[in-house]
Amino acid sequence: MMRSVTAVLFGVLLAAAAYGQEYDVVLAHGRVMDPASGLDGVRYVGIRGGKIGAISENPLQGRTVLDVSGLVVAPGFIDLHSHGQTPENYRFKARDGVTTALEMEVGVAPVPEWYRAREGQALINFGATSGHIPARMAVMHDSGTLLPHDTAKGAATPEQRRQIFDLVRRGLDDGALGIGMGIAYVPLATRAEILELFGLAAERKTALYVHIRNGGPLEPGVIDALQEVIADAAATGASLHVVHITSMGLRETALCLQMIAGARRSGLDVTTEMYPYTAGMTDLGSAVFDEGWQAKQGGIGFGDLQWALTGERLTAESFARHRRQGGMVAIHSIPEEVVRLAIADPMTMIASDGILDHGKGHPRAAGTYARVLGRYVREQHALTLMEALRKMTVMPADRLGIRTKGRIAVGADADIAVFDPARVMDRATFENPAQYSEGIEYVLVNGTLVVKSGELVDGVAPGLAVQR
Repeated sequence: MMRSVTAVLFGVLLAAAAYGQEYDVVLAHGRVMDPASGLDGVRYVGIRGGKIGAISENPLQGRTVLDVSGLVVAPGFIDLHSHGQTPENYRFKARDGVTTALEMEVGVAPVPEWYRAREGQALINFGATSGHIPARMAVMHDSGTLLPHDTAKGAATPEQRRQIFDLVRRGLDDGALGIGMGIAYVPLATRAEILELFGLAAERKTALYVHIRNGGPLEPGVIDALQEVIADAAATGASLHVVHITSMGLRETALCLQMIAGARRSGLDVTTEMYPYTAGMTDLGSAVFDEGWQAKQGGIGFGDLQWALTGERLTAESFARHRRQGGMVAIHSIPEEVVRLAIADPMTMIASDGILDHGKGHPRAAGTYARVLGRYVREQHALTLMEALRKMTVMPADRLGIRTKGRIAVGADADIAVFDPARVMDRATFENPAQYSEGIEYVLVNGTLVVKSGELVDGVAPGLAVQR
């Protein structure tokens, strides 16, 4: 009995202390939704020193008090798959409610230089894996930039494999968030080379974020490719995250999700993600468009490819011409019913796979999260608002093993997205992808407002590095 009384008194004292303190920022009278705890109610949120200091049913005092009545106060969205790691991309991310954008699939090398280039200059939080692709490109002297165009597509010699492995391992030593791997872009990387990196991930107790070897129904296709990485995870004990399951699985996505669910039931740590669009995008000069690409993309034709720079649909002639130079192309290959199936699956996280370059690219770079909330939650009722928020916040945070993000909780980082559930919607299109989402009213990164009243805040750079 005494213990119960003491606990109640302690709680009262904490509440009184919170009520009497002045916070840097108070979000007043918003609908606080925290998928980690299940909280869904009107609260006041007090922020101090970049952290959430109080969540109260009673008013809190603050130097800045924002009335967010009628708006949802949620953890800031965490994008595990964001190739756009530039100020331009960070602005669009912030307007889409994203507070942390990570380059996890391709990854980076060398890791320290990549992090140093963003310290003190980023609008949102940033981080990356140690990348197999960039390590291969460096060792094999490939001419590509983000993705291989020539030599790194080929088979590595034993000495090159040793050097690649050493570069990836060094990136982990330097604080990278895991290992990034795009097997489809290095098609002659042997299964032994891939297995070796799974062993490294298991040794370091970190995850691999993998673009699997093949897509589509034609064998060897997505089933074979998914079996490869699940088998490697089983053989080594490594944690595995399979990126953009819908663009790889296409009409086989339901079977892919069944395989992942079975692996999880058997005790393997396997997760996956998707984006809410019916088209992917990648470099036309990459190995994805080597001979036989149409069958691997579900039997699409040249007209299903859209050149990002101009918005034109390709022909056989323009395909050949643009492929010689390389550049981003949208791949309209994912059936809408596959998107709806995957977005409703409780296993899938939301991740954009987005990149914009001078306003050109895929609309997912600007509108992924608002599109989920507007199109698939409000309009189509494919999933509930809480389910959608879980896929954007606590699920990616847990995949990263980070307990201070993806939550509205006392002591958590004050990365917060505040939006109007009746109005939130993406505006970006394939013809004009550089359009900000609407209905995201406030975004805080480490307690600093980066979006206020639906507009970007000038002159702030509160984003911090996310590292192991």
